[in-house]
Parts: sequence; structure tokens; C-alpha cells
Amino acid sequence: MKLSSAFRIAVLALVAFAGLSSAASADEGYVQLTIYKGGWIIGGNGGGGVLDFHGRRYSLGIGGIDYGLVFGGSRAVLRGRVHNIWRPSDIAGVYAAAEADVLLDQVGAQPVPEELRRRRTQDTEWILLTSGTTGQPKLVVHSFDSLAGALPRHPTSVRPMVWSTFYDIRRYGGLQIYLRAVLSASPLVLSSAGEPTREFLARAGGAGVTHISGTPSHWRRALMSGDTSLIAPEYVRLSGEVADQTVLDNLRAAFPNARIAHAFASTEAGVAFDVNDGLAGFPAALVGTSSAAIEMKVQDGTLWIRSGRTAARYLGADPAPLAAGDGYVDTGDLVELIDGRYYFRGRRGGIINVGGMKVYPEEVESVLNADPRVRMSLVKARRNPLTGSVVVAEVVLCDAANSSDAERAEAVKNDLLSACRRTLPAHKVPALLRFVPALELSAAGKLVRPVA
Repeated sequence: MKLSSAFRIAVLALVAFAGLSSAASADEGYVQLTIYKGGWIIGGNGGGGVLDFHGRRYSLGIGGIDYGLVFGGSRAVLRGRVHNIWRPSDIAGVYAAAEADVLLDQVGAQPVPEELRRRRTQDTEWILLTSGTTGQPKLVVHSFDSLAGALPRHPTSVRPMVWSTFYDIRRYGGLQIYLRAVLSASPLVLSSAGEPTREFLARAGGAGVTHISGTPSHWRRALMSGDTSLIAPEYVRLSGEVADQTVLDNLRAAFPNARIAHAFASTEAGVAFDVNDGLAGFPAALVGTSSAAIEMKVQDGTLWIRSGRTAARYLGADPAPLAAGDGYVDTGDLVELIDGRYYFRGRRGGIINVGGMKVYPEEVESVLNADPRVRMSLVKARRNPLTGSVVVAEVVLCDAANSSDAERAEAVKNDLLSACRRTLPAHKVPALLRFVPALELSAAGKLVRPVA
């Protein structure tokens, strides 16, 4: 073995070890020696050092120093690289260091315990995809503080919590649940892509899940499966889509002992609020109230949010500004104020234009979903040469027999269209309604909606 020139020392003698292979198969380490010398003519001896080898640190003891005339005390620190060693003890030997002959006769048998020191050089950036509900998904940059700043750092339940989610944890909604579990030191049960609803609920129930989240579409699928009895949660959370009164009521019936909450959040704006009163929409008092945490306003019928949970920016070539100059983020979600409460009407980019009149798909879906025979529905546009577009609806029924039997299917269809005519203006009533066995969900767990 040899020490690099950084030591500026020459090897005088080495301890020979039998049975070593060629140097080509050996390794290298890093050495730091600290040598203390006494003053005047009578020299003291002592010192030590550290060997960094294979990711561990080993202490080095200096057994003797023999040097020439020295005036005054001194401390020498030598650093360098040692080559062709197989194990820490291979470094033992005698070296010449400036005026001193150094004998390394003690090599620690165990690594030296050392306090871990972290140096923060750059904040972590978390890059997430938006859901792309009504357009092309975008890449958004978050910090840990914007993602987790408002999350509790301790359990929020008297008995131990076990979290679970239908979400993919690589998406904003799923990552929120992942961080909730980690920060509260709670177990987390994840769903797998393509996993049947029954199998997931059985796993969640077997693990004793107490807190579980998903989109309204996730929950409609769970209710449609008939397997919600496999879990007994204390807390059921909805987010990512409009939670209408029907799905909230159905979850209350399925989980009478659970707290049912729905939250509003977007990948760009972060989590804005939770609603825990069991009602669709949110209290108007939340808007226009300044607080240190979050501020909201409604501008041109759209919800805007400003908070410390907002993402930093979009990624991409020449990205658009994520927030306005005053810090507010346009969520693109349309709301309507009715009797002191705001109700979500849908996405601005998802509006259907029927002869110059606007139709919010989610508004029509809420009427269809209110029928107890309907599990979920999707309203979209179909091009029309006269009006530009007409409204069409695809409906999934709770009981497949209602759609397979022609006579029963026609009766249900007529009932649904009659309900729409009683509740909605004529241009919002579906021109075509058909029953389907299932509706496609995106990777974010939301209904896949075509751009209107």
C-alpha cells in the first residue's frame, strides 16, 4: 500500500501481511492524522487519527514520535489517501512525517461512532402532475412545506389510526394521505392499480383501517360493489371532485358511525378547506375572510385561493404563471351562491355550450345521481349542427337488471329524464341517455371527461 502525495511523507516500513492478493484487488481509504509535539528540546509525543474505509470511520492511535529539535509546541494535521489495503489493520506501519517518524500501532477494531451532521444545501422539490380533468396535465413544483405545512404532526384520534386511500400516492391527493400517515406515525394501507374493489376493501378491513380517502367516483364504485361492509372506518374523506349530496348521504348510510368529510384541494393551490357538516358545498363565510393560513375569493364565478400551501411554479418550456400578481391561484372551479352556501358547478373548461347557453355537466349529474337506482353518471357534449352541442348522459345503475331488461330500462330512463325536466332548464336536459356497465376513471381517480 502507499499513501498519496497529499501526505508528503515517505513510507519507511510496513507491517507485512501474509496471503494478500494482488494490489489490483485491494481498495483505498482516506486518512487524517493529528500529531501533537512538545516544546523546546525535550519533545513530547502523542496524537491520533481517523481512517475512512468502506463508508466507516476507524480510529488510529500513534504509539511514538521521534523528531529533531523543536522550539515551542505545535500541532500538525496530515490528510491524504491510502491505497491497496484490504482491511483497516493494513494501515499499521511507520511513516516519516516532516520532522517526525510516526508509528501507527493502534487501529480501532470497530468504527468510531460519530454524530450525524446534515448540511442543508437546497430545499427538496416535489414535482407532481395535475389531474388533467379537462385538459392536458401539467407538471407542478411543490416544496415539503407547501405539501405538509398544514398537516397534523400527531394522531388525531383517541385510538391508533390506520390510514388508507384509493388514490395513487404519486398524485397530489394520494401524497397528502401518505404524508398524513407518515407525520402522525400511523400505518398506511395502499391500493394497487387495477385491484378489484372487493379485494382492496378486504385488505383494508383486515388491517383495521380507521381513516380512508378517495374521490367521489372512487366511493361510488365502492358503494356499487356492495362490499363497503368489509371496512368500519371512523373517518371517510372525499376530495378531487364535486361531492354531491347523494354520495354524502349514501356514505352516511353505509358508515353510520363514521365522520364523513369532503375537502377542496387542487394540485396548484393546495388544500383549501374541509367540510364536516355532511352537506354538499361549503359555507359562504369561508370566502372573503382573511387569515394567516388561507384566503379565498370568488371572481367571475370562479374560486380563487391564496395560501402558503400553493405550489411554487409550473415546469416546462415557457410555463404560464401559476398565480396572479397578488398571489391568488385561479382554481378554474365554478361556484354558485345559494342561501348562504357555495355549491360547485364544475370546471370552467368543462362547460357545454348549447346554442350559446351554458351547461355544467356536474349539475346535471347531481340530478341523475339523486335517483336511488343510479350509482354514477357522466354528462358530456355531442356536436349538433343547429345548437353546436347537445347534452348526452351515460348512467351506471345500482342494479344491472334494471338496464338489461328493456321494459324496466325504458321506465328508469323516462323517470330520470322527467326528473331532469322538473329540475333543470330545457337546454340542460339530456337529449340522449343511455345505460353503461361502468365509467372510466383517470389515474387520479376522477371521471374521464372529454374537453367540451
